[in-house]
Amino acid sequence: MASGVFRMVGIFTASRTHTKKVLKEMRMNIHSKPPRNQIGPGQSFFVMSVFAVVLLSPAAWILHHLPEYRQRLRA
Repeated sequence: MASGVFRMVGIFTASRTHTKKVLKEMRMNIHSKPPRNQIGPGQSFFVMSVFAVVLLSPAAWILHHLPEYRQRLRA
């Protein structure tokens, strides 16, 4: 029983040092490349505006109809 506990403790300490070594090696192997297709400012603006509209539309709908929701609750 005690030998199993010591083995587990040894595995945990070894895995912690091994994890640090692996992370250091992974950081050294990260390389960045230029993009294959350049995206122009027009495309960027279009995509960001569509993204904003999609995210903000439900909130705008709820805020616009808030007086109707309040009247339904009172009635």
